[in-house]
Amino acid sequence: MDFPGSPRSASATRRFFARYTHHHLAVFLLTFFSYALLHASRKAFSNVKVSISNQWTPSGLNTSVYNVDPNKTWNDNHLFPNPESATIFLGLLDTIFLFSYAVGLFISGIIGDRLNMRYVLTFGMCSSAVTMFVFGTVTEWLHFYNKIFYCLMWVINGLLQSTGWPCVVAVMGNWFGKSGRGVIFGLWSACASVGNILGAFLASSVLKYGYEYAFLVTASVQFAGGLIIFFGLVTSPKELGLSDAGEKEREGEGQAEEVNRPLMSEDNDADNETGYSIQAADNDGSTKAIGFVQACCLPGVLLYSLAYACLKLVNYSFFFWLPFYLSINFCWKEAEADQLSIWYDIGGIIGGTIQGFISDLMQKRSPVLAVSLVCAVGALFGYSRSPNNKPLNAFLMSITGFFIGGPSNMISSAISADLGRQEMVRGSSEALATVTGIVDGTGSVGAALGQVLVSVIQGALNWMWVFYFFILMTLMSLVFIIPLIVREIRPAGRNRRTDRIAA
Repeated sequence: MDFPGSPRSASATRRFFARYTHHHLAVFLLTFFSYALLHASRKAFSNVKVSISNQWTPSGLNTSVYNVDPNKTWNDNHLFPNPESATIFLGLLDTIFLFSYAVGLFISGIIGDRLNMRYVLTFGMCSSAVTMFVFGTVTEWLHFYNKIFYCLMWVINGLLQSTGWPCVVAVMGNWFGKSGRGVIFGLWSACASVGNILGAFLASSVLKYGYEYAFLVTASVQFAGGLIIFFGLVTSPKELGLSDAGEKEREGEGQAEEVNRPLMSEDNDADNETGYSIQAADNDGSTKAIGFVQACCLPGVLLYSLAYACLKLVNYSFFFWLPFYLSINFCWKEAEADQLSIWYDIGGIIGGTIQGFISDLMQKRSPVLAVSLVCAVGALFGYSRSPNNKPLNAFLMSITGFFIGGPSNMISSAISADLGRQEMVRGSSEALATVTGIVDGTGSVGAALGQVLVSVIQGALNWMWVFYFFILMTLMSLVFIIPLIVREIRPAGRNRRTDRIAA
């Protein structure tokens, strides 16, 4: 490892930045904000749950959060007899969204490796914006309240939103190689947290006019973003006649090859065997997408997917329920709870970037994840006992976001790119979206199950038991990470022999 300030370190830094152009910056920003807008629209729903619950229950049982005509009532339109029933249905909608989102991720990853990802991403963003507008704005304007319709629209929205993550990660993987991927993807994966912050800001700024305007504003911004993606995104350097990141990694130019050495353990082999691949060699230089089963069999994919399922359950529970928890548990105003929840995302942004940087220095990902998850257990326990004090709550919330959101960002971005670009698939450069879809899809299945359990545990017991459940899931994620640590630190020769047997 070169120390900062040393001649070799300075030279490596110059080489690192010299490889990037304005095209890389444009791709970074476009993919960053495209997924941020998708998350902002999801955040709009979680940030207005209290208002929706009030609207769906008889007016005699609640007080509206915004000014209305005193002669107007909701008794003829209410869906539920009390706020508790409305809360359960809101949890059901979260589960429906995540299950359809998970199914869509497996499909979108395969589609993204076979079609132009710019078209897929544009279609998903614009269509999802229309769905959000109909779900939250049109139904309220028409005073149309129907459980089946809400469920159907949320299934469609989950499927459409699933087109985002596999495509943006694959595009980033096409442009950015393994050198510095931890810190680059760590910073870039803050797009979800930035989207949460943007969504919270947009929702809270118009909530006084009615929750339907939160959906209107976020859907409009997302639709405009989809149009920008259609006209501005270049999905691969090949579209400009350049070599993509995967080809540059395989060229291996002297010491640069050592700098770009993959972080997956099977690539740390000193003998540099070039004949081994999960597919037959492509003598004509053409590439093709790998199959779904082949992608699942890649080293590390299943273990990271299962770890991410447990971790995303916790992360998305904070995403969906944190504003609601703050409003109900501490009796804070909904707009204040929305703004305070931003600190969790700020912690996740910082955590993902710092942990990605450390993993680049160590040339290993899983040990960094393990340390963070151990700290996350303590952070969750501490936050569960946060008093009714906003500054202290925000501080503990950011610490929790650092140790939960950081590893979550790493697995879903940098590690997914590592898995999709490892040596075993160098006969095919079209594996990134499929692998990303598998990892994120499995994670979304866990997150979907978690939303059901959160509402059930909170209803049957209390919020403290919900946090105990989060701690258990974090420990389960750590259990799946431990074999990956062993695999990364054991001798490289044993890794190669095991990979041959597995193939």
